[in-house]
Amino acid sequence: MSDQVSDVAVSETHSGIVFFVGDRAYKLKKPLNLGFLDFSTRERREHACHEEVRLNRRFAPDVYLGVSDVHGPDGKVCDHLVTMRRMPADRRMSTLVKAGASVAEALRDTARILAAWHAQAPRGPQISAQESRDRVQARWNDSFEQVKPFYGHAVARSVAVQIEDLSIAFLAGRRALFDARIADGRVVDGHGDLLATDIFCLDDGPQILDCLEFDERLRWLDGLDDACFLAMDLERLGAPDLAERFIGWYTEFAADPTPPSLRHHYVAYRAFVRAKVACLRHAQGDEKSAAEARDYADVALRHLRAGKIDLVLVGGLPGTGKSSLAGALADRLGCTLLSSDRTRKELAGISPGTSAAAPYGTGIYTPASTRRTYQELAERAAHLLRMGETVILDASWNDQAERDLIASVAQREHADLIALHCDAPGSLAAERIRRRAHGISDADPGIALSMAEDAATWPDATVIDTSGTLDAALDRALKVVRPHGADHVWRSPPLLPPD
Repeated sequence: MSDQVSDVAVSETHSGIVFFVGDRAYKLKKPLNLGFLDFSTRERREHACHEEVRLNRRFAPDVYLGVSDVHGPDGKVCDHLVTMRRMPADRRMSTLVKAGASVAEALRDTARILAAWHAQAPRGPQISAQESRDRVQARWNDSFEQVKPFYGHAVARSVAVQIEDLSIAFLAGRRALFDARIADGRVVDGHGDLLATDIFCLDDGPQILDCLEFDERLRWLDGLDDACFLAMDLERLGAPDLAERFIGWYTEFAADPTPPSLRHHYVAYRAFVRAKVACLRHAQGDEKSAAEARDYADVALRHLRAGKIDLVLVGGLPGTGKSSLAGALADRLGCTLLSSDRTRKELAGISPGTSAAAPYGTGIYTPASTRRTYQELAERAAHLLRMGETVILDASWNDQAERDLIASVAQREHADLIALHCDAPGSLAAERIRRRAHGISDADPGIALSMAEDAATWPDATVIDTSGTLDAALDRALKVVRPHGADHVWRSPPLLPPD
């Protein structure tokens, strides 16, 4: 009798109850209407049960056994249960992650399984429409409205307001990015609710359970959005390194060259959805859910800050180290770097390493050539910003008209403009120019002096002292560009093998 009792358990979520008996699990859906799901009638619950079995068999065909009827005292069917093969609780990915166990191999297999399904998943105009820029914004808005009653209780008002402002700012200028994702076939009928607690790491491979079945529109999503749900969950479980590795594996298997900002945005969106769910559970009397809502909201805010689209100007006279700082900053943050020296020579049909030295204001350095160079920089930057890339522009930025041109681009493309003015003593700058091997720049100490005489003041820029080490200058610049921390870069480095 004691063995039978120990073999029975009950688990409850905001929308259902699962009964564990022996080697079976039976899921009952709660008779409620939460707005985003409606199980208020028996017929709706029956339909949802059959959909859950059909859809989840795409990922775990031998786990979902079918739908069982529940009969009342009168013998009539009064409800329905999803019948499943019971999974070993100690093999939940969330349990293993919390225990510090190795899950890298199972996580890599999960990324492969997910990408493989996305490659063959249904697509089409109706599905794609759910991941347009405007539809993504509408989903954010719906969540904001549902969470607002909990401001000051389960979620801090200041945090929620920042999340709303940052999400709106990102989406405002990224219509082209979402259109490109749709055109590339990235929007699919996916899983929709990928959490570590619903993945079981078995000897024969991971079993992925509990896809979203109650509203197909919420399951029609960008494949990256689908993957970022699990990345978000791994981070909240205290494993941000696994989260980043998982996204790296997924984008590799899916051949998806996505910008880091979109990964951050989807992680933030998924975290805020979970914050909303925690708020609803809090309203149902679960006191612990308030802390969960705050944790999820913090994850959302952190990623929205990391994925913010910036247009960063790194300027200064020759020899002040602006190009070195711009390159180091781009490497650290995974941003796109555009150089005026390189662009100028490209426009002139000259290879970057070929000298085009000429007296100040002549050759390829005439005022007309300079205007053309900065106009090209502005156009390239605008395109990259629309596609979700933060851009660093390496140029002298001595002229106010050039800075005004770029400022207008930042405003039009809904990017924050950040200006860094590199500064070093003239003697040190001249010595650096004399010491450096010939590269892209053609400036010599005399040209640097002429540029200094023509330079307009730059009051809007933050001065970065570059007289010391590059690491010291980079640290100062990062405090300006990423004041909340630069820990979330999520670039695409060479992937480490599984543990």
